[in-house]
Amino acid sequence: MEYDHHVNANAAWYAALNDTPGRMGPPIEAPPDDIRQYWRDWLDQDGHPFWPFWDNVRSWWAQRELPNVLFVHFSALKRNMPGEVRNIARFLDIPIDESRWHDIVAYCSFDWMKQHAAQSVPLGGAFWDGGAEVFINKGVNGRWRDTLTPKESAEYEARCERELGDDCARWLASGAL
Repeated sequence: MEYDHHVNANAAWYAALNDTPGRMGPPIEAPPDDIRQYWRDWLDQDGHPFWPFWDNVRSWWAQRELPNVLFVHFSALKRNMPGEVRNIARFLDIPIDESRWHDIVAYCSFDWMKQHAAQSVPLGGAFWDGGAEVFINKGVNGRWRDTLTPKESAEYEARCERELGDDCARWLASGAL
């Protein structure tokens, strides 16, 4: 989740984002301690403090059928990593060396990336207090259910359908096209 990355960010991360020539918009500031307030700000201010969430999703959804765009959903990777890796390889027209198949799937797994976080995370984790291990957090879908109230979840789902339409909202929630 974005909050996990943001709350663990260090001075180098803030400098890279805020002290970049040509930066537009207000500087990124430290997040509130309350994750629900972070979510509220994100929802009320359309992706705050980063980029407009709904426009970003809508723009990619509009491109989904282009021949050089492949939608891959995290839940699909969690459900069927081998099948998704084969789909990605087929899309990219990359032959799979079957003698290395076991290693390919293992190296794509969340567990391997967590155990080898410094090799998997941007700049080896230099932008986060606690290093690469905090960047690759839990790899679990639906953790918001333990954070948001049912009313807040329903509010998000209604907003998602209103902003994106039924098909896109369903894909965003589940990966189902």
